[in-house]
Amino acid sequence: MNMTQLKDEIISYSKTIGIDKIGFTTAAPFTEMKNRLIRQQELGYQSGFEEKDIEKRVKPSLIFDEPRSIIAIALAYPSKMSGAPQGKKGDRRGIFCRASWGIDYHAILREKLKLLEQFILEKAPQARFKSMVDTGELVDRAVAERAGIGWSGKNCSIITPEFGSYVYLGEMITSLPFEPDEPMEDQCGSCNKCIDACPTGALVQGGQLNAQRCIAFLTQTKGFLEEEFRVKLGNRLYGCDTCQTICPKNKGMDFHFHEEMEPDPEKAKPKLVPLLSISNRDFKENYGPMSGSWRGKKPIQRNAIIALAHFKEVSAVPNLIKVLTDDPRPELRGTAAWALGKIGGIEAKESLLKAKNKETDEEVLKEIQNGIAMI
Repeated sequence: MNMTQLKDEIISYSKTIGIDKIGFTTAAPFTEMKNRLIRQQELGYQSGFEEKDIEKRVKPSLIFDEPRSIIAIALAYPSKMSGAPQGKKGDRRGIFCRASWGIDYHAILREKLKLLEQFILEKAPQARFKSMVDTGELVDRAVAERAGIGWSGKNCSIITPEFGSYVYLGEMITSLPFEPDEPMEDQCGSCNKCIDACPTGALVQGGQLNAQRCIAFLTQTKGFLEEEFRVKLGNRLYGCDTCQTICPKNKGMDFHFHEEMEPDPEKAKPKLVPLLSISNRDFKENYGPMSGSWRGKKPIQRNAIIALAHFKEVSAVPNLIKVLTDDPRPELRGTAAWALGKIGGIEAKESLLKAKNKETDEEVLKEIQNGIAMI
């Protein structure tokens, strides 16, 4: 079989099915990445969502029998929303990050990889594959970087010359020995805009992220958020785009190649108050198809409460009181107590004093005390 010809055919076919960029690399271990992952672990910078076994993350041979090469793909997603609704006093809105606009990207990329597998099987019936998107063992960015998709930016995103960092990544380990592509030179230079702009200082230095401080990670956690992070959250409901929007390489980058990635403005920028009492069924129906729903409604609701406090939205006080008095989840009651303290006013104070006498959860009581002290 002529592997050069097959590679060319795969590249041509990939364009016809909406893959915006494709690259090939060896299945050799990612030794440099291993050192970085060990260091991240030692420093306690990991999110906890990653594959726990570092060896599996850097050695394709541990997760696939006799790997010969890896195919990396990238799909560009939009950075601008047309018809975005504007929140206003009395009718505030939150925001989902761009990577959660449209249909869950995991499903979109898996479908592209499946089509690619089918195409290759027609040409090489003996071929074997293992495809993955984001939740697989390998580090998507390391694969994409080595396959020449882009360079690993100081903001810890893969930056492509064509689409900036607004790309979703996926990869396919294969038994076929493709000629590897050349990795790309780093083009961040002396620019440190993303590091300087990070709201919580999560970008420790270029290419090193403390996930425990990263707002994108924190919006996905389910417990109480430290006050230090609450005041930085703004109206973010899921994810954070600051280190991407500030990047000069993303200037003017906005691509609308994939209809399924287009945001529904009412879901990408939803009203905050209705989220506080949304049912599981309505949440699943409205937000289930978005990647930002994967942790369920609790983190989104907690973040919505924090956003209302950020806006000091007085009209939301009755809704927050209802959460404080009726919600069975301590994280939401406690966050509502803090929000009421932030917003202030007689009604908020009275509700906190009343709740203090009824509440039994220690963490929530602490938040109630803090709320009272703020007014």
